[in-house]
Amino acid sequence: MSNPSLNGIKVVDLSRVLGGPLCTQILGDHGAEILKVEPPAGDETRGWGPPYHERGSAYYDGVNRNKKGIALDMRQPEAHQILFRLLETADVLVENFKVGTLEKWGIGFTDVLQKKFPRLIHCRVTGFGSNGPYAGFPGYDAVAQATSGLMSINGDADRPPVRIGVPIVDLTTGMNAVIAILLALYERETSGLGQSIEVSLYDTAVSLIHPHAANWFLDGKPQKRLGSAHPNITPYDLFPTANGMLFLGIGNDRQFAGLCKELGHPEIAQDPRFTINANRAKNKAELRVILEDLLADRDGKAMTAELMSKGIPAGAVQTVEDALQHPQTKAREMVIESGEYRGTGIPIKLSRTPGKFKCRPPQYGENNTEILTDAGYSPEEIERFKEMQITLEKPRK
Repeated sequence: MSNPSLNGIKVVDLSRVLGGPLCTQILGDHGAEILKVEPPAGDETRGWGPPYHERGSAYYDGVNRNKKGIALDMRQPEAHQILFRLLETADVLVENFKVGTLEKWGIGFTDVLQKKFPRLIHCRVTGFGSNGPYAGFPGYDAVAQATSGLMSINGDADRPPVRIGVPIVDLTTGMNAVIAILLALYERETSGLGQSIEVSLYDTAVSLIHPHAANWFLDGKPQKRLGSAHPNITPYDLFPTANGMLFLGIGNDRQFAGLCKELGHPEIAQDPRFTINANRAKNKAELRVILEDLLADRDGKAMTAELMSKGIPAGAVQTVEDALQHPQTKAREMVIESGEYRGTGIPIKLSRTPGKFKCRPPQYGENNTEILTDAGYSPEEIERFKEMQITLEKPRK
């Protein structure tokens, strides 16, 4: 088997919580060496539970595999020297401190890091970016959902706005950070130079408001909450069946005709109210009544396979536990099990250089000695760092 895609790339990860750690986990899944640097109190998500285990929390485990861990008190100048030593052989630095923190410590990218390490790619994950009236404000997924307008379009029309059930902004910000880092690495092959990247939760959240933003740009109409329905396509919604909810995602007229045929009523697709999507959108209430009646006594789970095999988008709503044990999930290797570790699999499938699981998430300070030894420090120096509490082996609350 070939080396992984990012073999030879070294990343120093100063980030905590979700966006940054997910970014570096993805890079680590594909072969980059990730050195996770935790603060004295540890990554906050070690305490986010239950559920917990002896090393921390399930939440922490979900975004921190394939990394080595070192704990440094970055408020001490001696720790900055250790960071510099690690960066001598690093390609990427990822951090999500409050804007201005590195500068306050005297190790800002423009004034210090760029000059010392001209090939270094610096990726900063922020809440609202480094300019504008909200510059420097702390970043939280749900706050970004609210302020960006994303939350306003989520939920039922007759109910208050609802937070999307996963930290979608944090997750997609982490993915955007991966894209940005790969772009910078590619460009460096030509220029030989690193650069600074900023990826913010707010920018990412605004970019996710599709197609509502596009609709507003064109017609200027307020965008409404539609539950599980779609603002542009009909029928595209959840429908009750005899054994649970079934989602129909009908994207074109051919699929609608196929649905009507499978339901035993092909004539519905010829009804002038429903022949094309524009007409179905005008008469969606009437269409919904018809479809609810036809689906009420159907086996929604069985219909998923039946409709999808005919090219008609449909899916029975599954629980998380059902999805993680589904034959399709197993076939796609989307659950990793190794010893005590279980996690979601690697979604990016490369034919020649696939990603792989290498190690479970590190315990706090687990690799202090290994990382410092690899960086060229002597046993005496490593012991001195420990005595001075520049490096730590247990979180300091």
